[in-house]
Amino acid sequence: QVQLAESGGGLVQPGGSLRLSCAASGSSVSVNIRRIYGIGWYRQAPGQEREFVAYITADDNTNYADSVKGRFTVSRDNARNTVYLQMNSLKLEDTAVYYCNADAVLAASGRTYYALWGQGTQVTVSS
Repeated sequence: QVQLAESGGGLVQPGGSLRLSCAASGSSVSVNIRRIYGIGWYRQAPGQEREFVAYITADDNTNYADSVKGRFTVSRDNARNTVYLQMNSLKLEDTAVYYCNADAVLAASGRTYYALWGQGTQVTVSS
């Protein structure tokens, strides 16, 4: 099995910054990651629908929601099987649980795992 794990959330004041990480790993030492395809970041605030935040393709093309353009940057480190979301100039309305979603992850065994979600990490922007 392959799983995604987000980290880096926390409490930050308006105008502050956080960097979220989404790491792909095998559930056992025998499961190695060969390639991660597109990864999206989504967020869900209390009582609201989950919404798109940012996306990065396997070729490093990126796309952002209008609400975060110019403030958030998505990047990837293939050697570490990790995708990052750098969040700057945070606003109160950025408060949410942030999730990453992988289109597909190719394991060294040749098996491909599709549509993986992490467990989420809480980001709270508050003064």
